[in-house]
Amino acid sequence: IFLNSARLDYDGKLDFSRLNSLTKLSCNKVDNVTDVDEIVSLVERSEAEIVITKEMEVPQAALERFPSTVKLLCEAGTGYNNIPIELARSKHMDVCNIPTYSNESVAHMVITYIMNFAAAIFQQSKMLHDGDKTNFHVFQHPIYEITGKTLGLVGGSGTIGTAVTDIALPLGMNVLISSRSTSNQLPKEHKYHNHSRVKVVPLQELFHSSDYVSVHTPLNAQTRHSIRDSHIRSMKSTAFLINTARGAIIHEQELIQCLKENVIAGAGLDTQEIEPPPDDSDLWNLENVFLTPHIGWRRLETRQRLVDMTADNIHAYITNKKL
Repeated sequence: IFLNSARLDYDGKLDFSRLNSLTKLSCNKVDNVTDVDEIVSLVERSEAEIVITKEMEVPQAALERFPSTVKLLCEAGTGYNNIPIELARSKHMDVCNIPTYSNESVAHMVITYIMNFAAAIFQQSKMLHDGDKTNFHVFQHPIYEITGKTLGLVGGSGTIGTAVTDIALPLGMNVLISSRSTSNQLPKEHKYHNHSRVKVVPLQELFHSSDYVSVHTPLNAQTRHSIRDSHIRSMKSTAFLINTARGAIIHEQELIQCLKENVIAGAGLDTQEIEPPPDDSDLWNLENVFLTPHIGWRRLETRQRLVDMTADNIHAYITNKKL
């Protein structure tokens, strides 16, 4: 059973035929299910061996009540912080995810933010929407070339960070990558090992030296709220912070306070700590915050690739191959 298939197939344009050829697929066509009893009921009534989710929290209280017939929890997404992994293992359930389906799409999202920031496109669009045409007479926004600017990638040695670097380097950018180890080099097998315009630096130096900082770490106990006030306040006043990873990696309230004080030029947040943010969140109203509703993975081709790679995982499970 796919517990929230409408999160993925919200426009009805995806082809599930390969999944249907592998298993008797039941789709619960909703964006999310939050009620524990409803989650358990859906799983029990489907008599499913495989449970698929898309960025939907599976509460521990629900997983505890899953029948023993459930053998595979398949997260149709990059992260699986929505699933109680240890509990699943104790119930002898395999857990799999799809870490690489959106590499290019998310990388494109990061570069889209950078290009919009560099040309003040967001700000100009808002002015026109508000009926303000003064930019056509006296231009008011600082705009910059991207060539020669420094892009800092927090956790940027992984697949998505590398995909961002693939685009940034031909644009003439220099790339800094944060290191969680004491090494100041990428591994020898990494494609950008010893590249003249890619350097590995400590996290604080990355924030201090970058014109754009983009977040690419997974969300876990170590990274939750790991980007704090001290990091943001060390950034250039002209710099922008971009998050296409998980909202809770940044301490959101501390970021909001810094943005209220104009410590940095702005933030592009495709992910937020709560999605969507509460109606009373300051994120909606700050003029230097630019929000998108977690669309980095939502391009049509990306979503179809996710369906097909989910089918690959299920086929591997059925044929007893390593997931």
